[in-house]
Amino acid sequence: MSKKIKKLRRSIKDRKIAGVCAGIADYFGVDVVVTRAIFILLLIPGGFPGLFPYLLLWIVIPEKE
Repeated sequence: MSKKIKKLRRSIKDRKIAGVCAGIADYFGVDVVVTRAIFILLLIPGGFPGLFPYLLLWIVIPEKE
């Protein structure tokens, strides 16, 4: 029973800015539009609640090989 371990990686092919939303969507198995919409909604109350986590994830999550 070899179970493939999922790793959180930023997308190279399906990126708009850094591939963070596409990588999160792929990891959790949801549509990328959902993750992008969540980050956009977090930008509405002044930018900080969505911008800071996105930038942090951009730094922390490695790209796919």
